Amino acid sequence: MNEESNKPNYEQIYQEYRQQGELQATQEQLTNQSTDGKESIVAVRKNADGDIIAIQTSAGRELDYVTAVNEAKAGALAQVDVFHRYGRDILRSEPDGVQSNNLDNLPTF
Repeated sequence: MNEESNKPNYEQIYQEYRQQGELQATQEQLTNQSTDGKESIVAVRKNADGDIIAIQTSAGRELDYVTAVNEAKAGALAQVDVFHRYGRDILRSEPDGVQSNNLDNLPTF
């Protein structure tokens, strides 16, 4: 028997771990959305440079970027954080390992 075939496939093990983590994070996010009563961001509007300039919430509201940041800081929006960098407040999705819910990856409106 070949000794090489007995070695674990580390890449495959890691990829399975990542996939399981993404599934679990997605399930947790859905659970949190249904129980906290906060609106989530479901779509974004970008300018010609690709910067997010507005968001759309799960309730259908369209908010300019500054209003969205203020609502996130007040705790009214789910699964987003506000951090200060480059002399301004920046809105970002909570780091949860799920790429599809990152603000840059959301559908546009």
